[in-house]
Amino acid sequence: MNASTEALGNAESMPALIYGNGGQAPRDEAALLEAVRRVAAISAVHADAVDREARFPREAFDAMRNERLLSAMIPRAFGGDGLALDGVARLCEALAQACASTAMIYAMHQSQVACIVDHGAQVAWQRDLLARMVDEQLLLASATSEETIGGNMRTSACAVDLVDDAFSIEKLAPTISYGAYADCILVTARRHPDAPPSDQVLIVAPRDTFELEPRGTWDTLGMRGTCSEGHRLTARGTAEQILPAPFSKIADESMLPVSHTLWAAVWIGVAADAVNRAHHFFRNQARGKPGALPPSASRLAQAVTLQRMMQARLKAALDAVSEADVERTAREAKESDQVDTPLGASIGLASDLNMLKLAISTTAIQVVQEALMICGMAGYKNDTEFSVGRHLRDLLSAPLMISNDRIELNTANLLLAQRHAVTGTN
Repeated sequence: MNASTEALGNAESMPALIYGNGGQAPRDEAALLEAVRRVAAISAVHADAVDREARFPREAFDAMRNERLLSAMIPRAFGGDGLALDGVARLCEALAQACASTAMIYAMHQSQVACIVDHGAQVAWQRDLLARMVDEQLLLASATSEETIGGNMRTSACAVDLVDDAFSIEKLAPTISYGAYADCILVTARRHPDAPPSDQVLIVAPRDTFELEPRGTWDTLGMRGTCSEGHRLTARGTAEQILPAPFSKIADESMLPVSHTLWAAVWIGVAADAVNRAHHFFRNQARGKPGALPPSASRLAQAVTLQRMMQARLKAALDAVSEADVERTAREAKESDQVDTPLGASIGLASDLNMLKLAISTTAIQVVQEALMICGMAGYKNDTEFSVGRHLRDLLSAPLMISNDRIELNTANLLLAQRHAVTGTN
């Protein structure tokens, strides 16, 4: 994920005072990881309460704002830290080892940041919002689902009503993750009332431009702290709040690549904490019977192997996204008419990102199940240091976040267009 060369060029040419950074110099990844570890320590203390009470992890996000982590991905031209996607993935993985809900909210926030940076930075209103996001540490959410179309974010029933550069919108969303706690919500809608369902735009609605009416509750098996209740959302504002690129382009270039990679990082982090607990339990067993390996030895080896395979798979996907970004930026720099060359135009990369989601969302569950078998009843109980019940419940949401069944069908369609499903060296 990179902001366009043109947009960043415009920002770089403006006075630095326009894009404040809270009086702090941009930080490198090592400094940001240290900040995340401090937040994770706070988050871990409250993780069980967040899960038990199904409440927003406010302590973690208070700490996150104090550490100025919500602007980590915003380019330095706008006052942020300019952390690359692979670095943000490492932040998400570290947060997830303390509290899955906290990490997932952070990952979803960053996917919305990417949409504005990549597709709104040439608009004055959006540039001002980027400055606010840095200075005020705004939390961003999204509203892409809709009661009449379910979780298919590539279609919308609601439409933008735009008159004299002023818009209004009403959306019935079955879920808006942490919407009641967000400072800004990005909303999908049809471009105008006569537009087909797939002709969509993305609207950036700060808190003072939208209202939420709760519809339903959030009493779920896992990821309880994401507080993803349904809402009736109404918003009004100016035309500049509508990102100029079609939503199809925004989704292909930014939202889906960032979502799939950062979600994967979260799931890997959750599984990593379960493996660490199992490893601790295994070592305790081994100390109790010196000279003999515990019977769970092979399970631990399998769990660690799968964990490292997931990390390698994510790294390969992040490298592929980075390479596609570089290639697209180079193409756009050569094209005077800014030819639309979305990330999704690469069929191979699109299918690879889909398969990343499928692989990590299922393998992470398998890893935690292995950890549970290693820890036995100590892992099954909720009140021990080896408990992995919350980890398993949180990860059971992974195949449902954009249904794996839907992703498998989409991937099969992409594979139809490819000459080779698997490439080799011969």
